[in-house]
Amino acid sequence: METIVKKHHSDFAVKPPSFESIVHPVRAYLDNLDQFLQEQVLLLEPEVQEQVRYVLSHCGKRLRPILVAYGGWHERVSDDMDLIRLGAILELVHLATLVHDDILDEASIRHGSPTVAVRYGKDAAVLVGDVLFAHALSLASDYDTTEVCRSVARATSRVCSGEIAQTYSKTEVNFDRGHYYRIIGLKTAELFAVACSLGAKVSGKSDRVAEALHAFGSHLGCAYQIFDDVVDLFAEESAIGKTLGTDLANGKFTLPLLILLESLENDERKAWIDLYQSGQTKRALQNLEASLERNLILDQVQVEFDSCLEKAETALKSVGIEEKKCCLRLLQFVENLFTSFLK
Repeated sequence: METIVKKHHSDFAVKPPSFESIVHPVRAYLDNLDQFLQEQVLLLEPEVQEQVRYVLSHCGKRLRPILVAYGGWHERVSDDMDLIRLGAILELVHLATLVHDDILDEASIRHGSPTVAVRYGKDAAVLVGDVLFAHALSLASDYDTTEVCRSVARATSRVCSGEIAQTYSKTEVNFDRGHYYRIIGLKTAELFAVACSLGAKVSGKSDRVAEALHAFGSHLGCAYQIFDDVVDLFAEESAIGKTLGTDLANGKFTLPLLILLESLENDERKAWIDLYQSGQTKRALQNLEASLERNLILDQVQVEFDSCLEKAETALKSVGIEEKKCCLRLLQFVENLFTSFLK
């Protein structure tokens, strides 16, 4: 694997933060969030409670609730029921998208365990995802303002639209990086951004701060998705805990794949596109994997990754010292995920 020189941001501490250092300030908040989510399971129909508990027991890092807590940061954040409910809403929407994504990608592993589709069947998985979406919107309607429900509904629509756009473009070869960024902006960055901005708004922060945090979350989400796309190509499945190689197998042209195709000679690239579009997908993908082994692309991917982080950092100029400190810690954590993976 390529060796890449890490670029440090001027405001960062020398020692990269661990995930525990990200969680520690909001540990009590996350504990209360987990309790709240388990209580929500009991409000669902008996027929779906087992499946929803399964989804909740195999979750990931809880990044979106953490973004909610950091966006709405104050001394009593751990006991703030408005922020706890908001964290639950964003987590339920995120988990619903994962349940549905795993069906579309025919993935068998998620967070080290069988996907809902594998465990309970595809038909049940579709409906479990729908239940999670619906309950998230139900919780969003509990706020005095309609802004939360409206923002969550809009974000959910945008996330699903991103998945649809990506699904329809599987048989196309789109070299436009703008198209790629639009897809990840909808699929990933949208929930990061809404988590940050709604966290701020629910806590009574100014519109200026909420808008700055929305931009921060959006750029951070793009960087995180670029990292995830690199992982899909290069990681060992046993180490990362989910089915890998699904982007390549499903014809999703992520940034690393686009850069790889750009690196090929014109004749080689044209021949590959003709092969892929003729329906010889398996052979085309095998050829692309061979090209991946002889083309060094990760340095170019990191240029794009670092650009997203720099934009995220710039967006924080309008926020307070405490919020900025928390957000920069998150930013460097995401940067460290990428650089640590490359070692």
